[in-house]
Amino acid sequence: MSIDCRTRLHNDVRKIPRDEVFDTLLPDAIERNGELAARGLLYKKLPCLGLSLDDRTITLREQDGRLAIEEGVRADGTVAEIQLEGLSNLVQDKQTTMGLAMTSRVKVTQGAFDAWIGWEPVFRALLDGRPVHEAGAIELKDADGGPLDLGRSFSFDDDRAEISHFLHEAGFLHIAGVFTQAEMAAVSADLDAALARCESDDGASWWAGDSRGVEQPVRVLWFHEQSGALNELLYDSRLQWLADLTGDGHNGSKMGAEGLIKPLDIQTGLSDLPWHKDCGQGGHSYSCSGLTIGISVTGADRRSGALGVVPGSHRANVQTAGLDESLDLAPIQLETRTGDLTVHCSDTLHRAHRPTEQPRKVVYTGFRLPAQPGDELPQMPRREERAARAKLTNVRDRISAAGGDA
Repeated sequence: MSIDCRTRLHNDVRKIPRDEVFDTLLPDAIERNGELAARGLLYKKLPCLGLSLDDRTITLREQDGRLAIEEGVRADGTVAEIQLEGLSNLVQDKQTTMGLAMTSRVKVTQGAFDAWIGWEPVFRALLDGRPVHEAGAIELKDADGGPLDLGRSFSFDDDRAEISHFLHEAGFLHIAGVFTQAEMAAVSADLDAALARCESDDGASWWAGDSRGVEQPVRVLWFHEQSGALNELLYDSRLQWLADLTGDGHNGSKMGAEGLIKPLDIQTGLSDLPWHKDCGQGGHSYSCSGLTIGISVTGADRRSGALGVVPGSHRANVQTAGLDESLDLAPIQLETRTGDLTVHCSDTLHRAHRPTEQPRKVVYTGFRLPAQPGDELPQMPRREERAARAKLTNVRDRISAAGGDA
């Protein structure tokens, strides 16, 4: 089985001028996928969308069962002012509608910000030929064709083909009893020490505030560089076998990790992330599906903010930020014990539920797919890559400036 759903090459990415997008690329896409995109637009009941750049605005709307493009602004639509780099990134799936808001490359000047976000799967239908998800399109079945038991957990010794089938169908796994209490205690002590060293402007941590306005570190970036105990576990066979689970050649040779604490009473910042896909900023067709692995340093139940996932959502072309109102797939929570693993595909919708009675700790790491034949994975300078990751701690301000509710 394979979870590799890539359709684009990094080597093909280029800077596309505005008029080429408006006059050639979008009309050509409409010729190919105009009916598919219009069906998704009508299903989601979205308004028409204007894209405005400098002195030109075009509007995308449904007309006679197809998507149509026309010059100018319509009073009944949403309008987004977009930067040139943002427009080029959008039509090449380098950035999503939310990804552009998170990087200050778009501003919604007319209509609802939620409509702009809702257009994301319509763009993917138009540009990549992926049908917008409709109710009933996805069934979750076990290897015998019966209903999949979504509450099931696995162990290291279970049949690998059965585990792979579950991951392919549901987009997530719960692997129980992988690491010991003592191993997790050592990682927990290292995380406490790393959190104590954090400073609000260190560029290596994310911060959040409680109801009293007290700011505290909640995520240590590149935590693997500060924890010898964790580094031993990242390359342990009890974790590394997951890289071979789907047969797609996921890379387990360069493991990074981030250490998170989920405190109580957090009101601001990026501690308890809302529904999203890990490809939610962009790049689905270049990198999905990677595997994201959560190591339960402490257990997680409904009182301590267990991870939420939407089973089957990795197979659904839905908006990548927030829970799409048209989505018929029901979310669940993955309750774990200390030393358990959670695994989810990079395009599985998931969220961090807010703990209500006790905090929890978790480490996230993962495996990337190898480069496709004829392609080359982009290499951002280490300093730039780290700066971009650290900058996300203030992303709510940029979403608000784009017209969204932060």
